[in-house]
Amino acid sequence: MLSREQRPWAALLLPALVPLCGLFLLPLALLLPISLTSPQGLSLAAYGKLFGDSYYLGIIGNSLKFAALTTIFALLIGYPAAFGLTYIKGRLRSALLLSLFLPLSIGVIVKSFAWTVLLRSTGVVNKTLMALHIIDEPVRLIFTQTALIVGAVNIFLPFMILSVYAVVAQIDKRLSEAAATLGAPPLLCFLRVTLPLSLPGIIAGTALVFSLSVSAYVVPTLLMGERYQTLPTLIAKSFLLTREPAFGAAAGAVLLAIALAVVILSSKLGKPRG
Repeated sequence: MLSREQRPWAALLLPALVPLCGLFLLPLALLLPISLTSPQGLSLAAYGKLFGDSYYLGIIGNSLKFAALTTIFALLIGYPAAFGLTYIKGRLRSALLLSLFLPLSIGVIVKSFAWTVLLRSTGVVNKTLMALHIIDEPVRLIFTQTALIVGAVNIFLPFMILSVYAVVAQIDKRLSEAAATLGAPPLLCFLRVTLPLSLPGIIAGTALVFSLSVSAYVVPTLLMGERYQTLPTLIAKSFLLTREPAFGAAAGAVLLAIALAVVILSSKLGKPRG
């Protein structure tokens, strides 16, 4: 129960909660009953088909692999970048932060299509490699897993950098200096002081990028094509092409369960660190 002091603040959430529940929670609540329906009535046939076929298990594996690789590379690039932002001052920091926020105002379709232009046989990447005499003829870059990961990391990287930066910017730099004066070498200082203090940002960024990646539909479709199936593409195919709403709803329920598991796990991991 909410305390008397918390009730006025909780009331401020109502204008946001009402449309969220109507636009998101209600459709998701209808998803589960649809996944349990069949011509004969209530049935788990859709889930049996999804988990009983190695082809569909491979699609689930594709989604998890794609999301995991995107998250790992985004963290490897975004973590040091977030620290770099904290040490840069003035207009340069403002310009770099602006360069992170601006891509968020552009649709995912536009950014994904831009990568198809860059990576095609007559694109900038192939032309640059040929001009540098690294390759003699255009190589296939588009519709490969490398192109998919590169494009996805580029699209979701700002979410990782901003999540880590929000935490790292609040770390008192004197703590590292104090550890150094006490004899801690740089590596030990990072592992025992800086890394634990930045863990909330790592957890938040990882959860956000993984959730966005595992549910991405446009990025795999444009950069990889129909040959690389993921759960979102399977859901779209089930509803729009094969007309199997129960199977599509079952795949959607599994995708929702994965996203919820990531959110719950991240909240549990972040709670002990404050």
